[in-house]
This record gives sequence, structure tokens and C-alpha cells, in this order.
Amino acid sequence: MLNHYETLVLMSPELAEENRKEILANLTGIIERDGGTIGLVDDWGIRTLAYPVRKLTRGHYVRLDYVAPGALVAELERNIRITDGLFKFVTVRLDDAPAAAPSAEEA
Repeated sequence: MLNHYETLVLMSPELAEENRKEILANLTGIIERDGGTIGLVDDWGIRTLAYPVRKLTRGHYVRLDYVAPGALVAELERNIRITDGLFKFVTVRLDDAPAAAPSAEEA
């Protein structure tokens, strides 16, 4: 069964542009290779962190939006953990479709 997921990845701000693109190509390749479909790769850029992480106060945020089987998430997160330059991530399962708001007549 395919589910809708969102993974937010925090990269080191010291990574070169080529390295960031290579890492993202690797992550999207894993998703597509294992039966998933990429919906959106949203690059938020470098932002200030709320608190220092590994002595860094800034990080490069990228959000991946995809549809994939549940087993793929474990493989993707395993690869994130062993990739140099990535130091935080979070994956969230999203609802397939938001519920429609009731109209004024129904309320």
C-alpha cells in the first residue's frame, strides 16, 4: 500500500552546491528505485536554527514530498543516517487528501 510522506532534511550549510545536488539526487533515486513517486523537492535554503546542533547555528533545509510504500521510509532514513553532511531529518506520514470543509449551508 502506498502512503503519502514528507521528509524534512537538514544539511550542513558548509556543503557545496554540487554536493547538495548529488545528495538530493541520491535520495530521490532511492525513492524512485524502490517504487515511490516524488511529488515535490522543496529547497528552503539556509536558515538559522533554533538551537545549535553539532556546533552549527545554521542549516540548509530541504523538504521531500513523495508517495511510497512504508518499507521505503526505513531504507531512505537509513541512507540519510549514513550520508555525510546530513545531520537531522524527520519523516511524517500525511493524510491522502484533506477533508473538505463543510459549506455554509451544512453548518
